[in-house]
Amino acid sequence: WGVGSAATRRKKEVFLMAPIRLTESFYHRDCLEVAPDLVGKLLMRRLPDGTILQERIAETEAYRGQEDLACHASKGRTPRTELLYRESGVIYVYLCYGMHWLMNVITGEREQPQGVLLRAGAVYNGPAKLTKYLQVDKQFNGDSFLTCPELWIADDGFRPALRTDVRVGIDYAGEYWKNMPWRWIADEK
Repeated sequence: WGVGSAATRRKKEVFLMAPIRLTESFYHRDCLEVAPDLVGKLLMRRLPDGTILQERIAETEAYRGQEDLACHASKGRTPRTELLYRESGVIYVYLCYGMHWLMNVITGEREQPQGVLLRAGAVYNGPAKLTKYLQVDKQFNGDSFLTCPELWIADDGFRPALRTDVRVGIDYAGEYWKNMPWRWIADEK
């Protein structure tokens, strides 16, 4: 799971079952339930030439509504945050620091803004490295993991051990929200 080069790890990966695309019922739950359950799932990307890239999700963070000061929706509904209010399974991609695309999935009930940041893969250990490898940018913003033929999340039965930690890079949210243990990480031990 976490030892050796990227090429070595890819050769050793064994699927427990054929990967199956996640359905709406998976995402139609609170982000605090979806985020840990996404760790271990396969993020799949079909390129224009037909090549399929995959990366196992190794880390996620939950962002829970307008009350969560780290959530983009905390300042209310805006054109940028409109997708957070959509149905579960919608892809929310945004530019961070004007240079890195970050990818999220909307969870829970429509009109209740919450989502999960796909923070790292087993090989690509950062949200920007993950989107760069998968060639994900704003073209996917507003699409859906449920129906998009080029980008989806699948389950092959793999269930890693997890540990929790605080979310990263959200000092602006204040001590209370900064210290919420809403980050789930595959435990490689």
